[in-house]
Amino acid sequence: RLKMIEENQQPNTLKHFRANNFIVVFLIFLLIGASFFIGVLYTKVQGYESGAGGSRPVTAGNNNVPSAPSVAPRELTAGDIKPIGKEDHIQGNPKARIALIEYSDLECPFCKRFHPTAKQVIDTYKDDVMWVYRHFPLDQIHPKADKEAEATECAYKLAGNEGFWKMTNKIFEVTPSNNGLDLATLPDLANEIGINKVSFKSCLDSGEMAAHVEDDFQSGIKAGVTGTPGNILFD
Repeated sequence: RLKMIEENQQPNTLKHFRANNFIVVFLIFLLIGASFFIGVLYTKVQGYESGAGGSRPVTAGNNNVPSAPSVAPRELTAGDIKPIGKEDHIQGNPKARIALIEYSDLECPFCKRFHPTAKQVIDTYKDDVMWVYRHFPLDQIHPKADKEAEATECAYKLAGNEGFWKMTNKIFEVTPSNNGLDLATLPDLANEIGINKVSFKSCLDSGEMAAHVEDDFQSGIKAGVTGTPGNILFD
């Protein structure tokens, strides 16, 4: 079963627990919930198959409070969730029964706050949980987030899964959030984590990773994500 949690400017409530792995799932929810005062999570989901596209949500204002869904909350079907595949970026046990799938925006301050919490979940339950990171750049309020997401994919191309996570960690570490990172510093950040600066810049300038970022985004739309961080707990 897949579970999604939702939070709208108030602490999370814990819902829809499953008997199997109850303790681990419960503690993960506590860790996730402890990191939020404002954020985005969702309802439960049944099944797990491939999804299709959608369109970028309209989000107004200068903060990261998500706009309300245009339809009432619904229980998603199997086809709403993109399967975890070789193109995904995973930490923890890739064969774990429990998966935390995160849809994230690198300029979202709540994603920045959530990131170390997700790492704590993996450190604590590394044999029982996998953390799957997917891109969901809210480009109407964070126009730099798309390029930053592409930067992490260039890091993956040049340095594998380790490079992806190092670049993601580095961007969250240095950005002040809310579109505050200077994109011109991305090649230097890549160099700091051991990636060839010239090769990285060539990849980033080419835009070759834009399609992957958009694919992640569209899978989030299909799953009902309307803001960030959007988290799905699959057990």
